[in-house]
Amino acid sequence: MHAIWGLGLLSLTKAVVVVDEWVDVHDYEEVFFRVGANVDPKRDVLISEGPLDHLDHAPSMQFYGGKIGIDATHKGPAEGARPWPEEIRMSDEIRRLVDERWDEYGLGASAEALRQLLRR
Repeated sequence: MHAIWGLGLLSLTKAVVVVDEWVDVHDYEEVFFRVGANVDPKRDVLISEGPLDHLDHAPSMQFYGGKIGIDATHKGPAEGARPWPEEIRMSDEIRRLVDERWDEYGLGASAEALRQLLRR
């Protein structure tokens, strides 16, 4: 996070979320999932301060204020974490069964976004 804040105009960024290299950073649902699944606020949220964009109206002082960094990476033993569990994935057979019975579950065709999310 501090490396990002040290790069030219990226120093004006108020919030940085760091994820593992295999996470698609353009898929906000996946990034949000990683934040919810991998973040212990005590360990993984950093509050810092530094320069801000002069158009930012939120800080108490113009040009300078608080920043937040969130480490949503999967943690290893060196970071004091318990053994990290493997990610659970549905088999293709289970996905097929769920798709076949979707209407039976009462969710109907209007729940396509939910279906895509649950199929991860």
